[in-house]
Amino acid sequence: MQIEQFVFGVAGLLALVAFMPVLAGRLRLPYSVLLAIIGFALGVTLHLHQWAPKVLGDFLNTLQAFQISSETFLYLFLPILLFETSLSMNLRRLLDDVGAILMMAVVAVVVCTFAVGFALNEASHYGLLVCLLLGAIVATTDPIAVVGVFREVGAPKRLSTLVEGEALFNDAASIALYTVLLAVLTQGGHLSGSLVLQTFLVSFLGGGLAGYFFGVLANQLFIVLRGWPAAEVTLTIALAYLSYFVSEHYLQVSGVVATVIAGLVVGSNGRTRMSPVTFELLRSSWTQMGFLANSLIFLFAAMLIPRLMADISWKQVFLIVLLFAVTLLARAVMVFGVLPLLGRTRFGNKVSAPYCTVILWGGLRGAVSLALALAVTEQQALPYEMRQFIGVAATGFVLMTLFINGMTLRPLIRALKLDRLSPVESSIRDQAVVLALDDLQERIQGFAHSENIPDSITKRVSNVFDSARSSVALPHIQALTLEQKINIGMGMLISHEIEKYYEQLSAQVVDWKSAETLLARAESLADAVRGGGIAGYEAAIARDMRYSYRFRVALRLHYLFGFQAWLAFELGQRFSNLMVKSVITRRLTAFIHTELKPLLGDEASDRILEIHNLRVKQLEVSLHALSLQYPAFSHWLQERYLARIVAAQERSRYRSMLSQALISSELYVELVRECDARWSYVSKRPDVDFIMSAADLIQRVPMLQGVKPETLKHLLKKMRPRLTLPGQQVHLRQGSTHNMYFIASGALSVDLPDGTQIELGTGNTVGELTMLSGVDLEGTVRSLSYSRLLMLHGKDFESLMEQDPLLKEKMQAVAAQRKRAYEVWREYQQGKFEPTTDKPVFQVATALSAASEFVGPMSPTDPVLPRSTDMPH
Repeated sequence: MQIEQFVFGVAGLLALVAFMPVLAGRLRLPYSVLLAIIGFALGVTLHLHQWAPKVLGDFLNTLQAFQISSETFLYLFLPILLFETSLSMNLRRLLDDVGAILMMAVVAVVVCTFAVGFALNEASHYGLLVCLLLGAIVATTDPIAVVGVFREVGAPKRLSTLVEGEALFNDAASIALYTVLLAVLTQGGHLSGSLVLQTFLVSFLGGGLAGYFFGVLANQLFIVLRGWPAAEVTLTIALAYLSYFVSEHYLQVSGVVATVIAGLVVGSNGRTRMSPVTFELLRSSWTQMGFLANSLIFLFAAMLIPRLMADISWKQVFLIVLLFAVTLLARAVMVFGVLPLLGRTRFGNKVSAPYCTVILWGGLRGAVSLALALAVTEQQALPYEMRQFIGVAATGFVLMTLFINGMTLRPLIRALKLDRLSPVESSIRDQAVVLALDDLQERIQGFAHSENIPDSITKRVSNVFDSARSSVALPHIQALTLEQKINIGMGMLISHEIEKYYEQLSAQVVDWKSAETLLARAESLADAVRGGGIAGYEAAIARDMRYSYRFRVALRLHYLFGFQAWLAFELGQRFSNLMVKSVITRRLTAFIHTELKPLLGDEASDRILEIHNLRVKQLEVSLHALSLQYPAFSHWLQERYLARIVAAQERSRYRSMLSQALISSELYVELVRECDARWSYVSKRPDVDFIMSAADLIQRVPMLQGVKPETLKHLLKKMRPRLTLPGQQVHLRQGSTHNMYFIASGALSVDLPDGTQIELGTGNTVGELTMLSGVDLEGTVRSLSYSRLLMLHGKDFESLMEQDPLLKEKMQAVAAQRKRAYEVWREYQQGKFEPTTDKPVFQVATALSAASEFVGPMSPTDPVLPRSTDMPH
């Protein structure tokens, strides 16, 4: 075929496809069903078009000359369909039902394959292997028609996620089984259950790892291409095809799974890596490509139906009906038998009976099954009878699911009332309508007055608002319980918080790395509200305040080996994220007053505000602790935040001038470049002033003033800098070894068994009493802030005492004072005297002993904050 004929044929099909959505909507037909009808009609017309005018006849001749093979479907269209669907899916929602999805995608495919294989083997003479191969072909579902119906009738989002997730992954399971069975048939091998299982696991898991690698690599490349939207979208197209082809041909794993996982990774993290303009362009571009691929693949597949069904017999018609019944029964066993059992375990959530019914009836088959059947008919190594049977049976089965299930799916959803809002959603909808109409009516009246529109016209327009308001069902939000209102409000609040983070990212106020962390934590809060309401949210707040896994690893390496650079970086990241969260949460307070209170009422919004203020307070305490401890870094953070806001507003102003034709596009590019250069200095983050050597820290300890330089030099070699976090326990003993700590900055508290608490500040020591006097003081030592300590092991301590008499004298004086305080406390515990003050005895005694010139002030010079439970676990 010459190139001009090919272009003519494809352009004609695209022109035909352009009118299909409109026609499907007017005929009330699922889009895929209409495509199948049109494609089948084209397939018949190709052989009967002698009557057609010249242009139409040439077009049909061009279509007839198309060489459509199974590779066209599998390598040209399938990667686009898979990537487009996975790119648009919400990964977090997918993970909520991952147990049910994998059950239907993997186990259901195996059950369907063997159910079809054994049933048709008993009813036909084609053999078990051929029937199993047919079962693998028809086991894969096509979500396109189903999801299209869901969107038309307004079915719940979770139902769409279940069906789309199943279809994404069962393609991989079906193709893996198909590949093994076809190899056994064509190569004359022996079917082995262990071989099938091994091949499937390697293909499925290997494809997942390959897809994850490709997705992560693409996300890193988006940073390089940032600011070039066309290049970023082009990279995703290459990613869809390369992840599929490289996985299939070079890694020998599932290209389907690889493409799906790559799409999920880009869809979940790509938005934070791409430029703000690119993600919207990406979604619209892939929506268009998915529409074209889906339309063409259905048309081409349907055009093959007359050829595949040309030699059908009545015996095969019976087998197709039997095939339809067996697959439906096998699917019913999985949906109504296995899914409810899975929902009772921690691996799955409960799926309601109406959902199960729609999932059962929504298992439509489509282009993938037709492509696999076509691939079998191209296998010349198989007998013609086998190829013809598989082609006819698969094609007939696909048509039955499209015309029986597809045509009745919409009425089924309506009969089960899944197209209706829940009572909670209806109440929110009604209240939102009332608020919106009231606000709009006031605005319209003001606009009409300013534009001198006659009162009679304004009144007629206002009557429309009055009519709409009166049609809203009553009661509105009052029908909900307080708990329901609070849960709804918390969900709205977190959704608004997520959008605020995206706005910060789009305005380049935060970088992509911080945005990923902030979004992940916010989505965790949303999951907690959905799963546990107020209690879940409060627990999630506590988790949100904890240190990340990376931070805990960096801290552990700091303790074990003294590494400080990584810990300083993680501390800086935490500092930055706390500041952005603090800014956003303060803004959310206004959102509660202005938006949630009118919608949900005073009682619910006040409770939401109370819970929200708890989070605001915790963020402020943690941020304040860091700000006091690291003032220079805190000032830089505030300067960077303000500078980025100013830069974002400057860029926005230039865009506005460009849209009003005040400046040219060339001048706009130059102005933006100058703006970025002007504010680029704020991207150079200074180190957190945590990385200090023992020599720097030791200068802060008054007790060590006047000690011989040789002793200090030896002491420096033995001391190890340690950072402790608010609320973190300081261990005075490691096994049989005792440790002593010098407080270079910060504050520690000692909690004693009788409830007494003493505080030690900068220049104090802890742990020396046990080393010098042998008194093992029972108590728990915790850090009150971000404290920097110098740790000294017991053996090193004894060695230093022998080398420097002055240091030994100072330490013995401290030990004597602390020991006397301990003895006073013990005498009080034994009832030998009564205290003369209302303060705890041990605290008074320790305070008196701490007044020595050797020890320095008892109160820390750094501000001491309320104790926090925010510590690494």
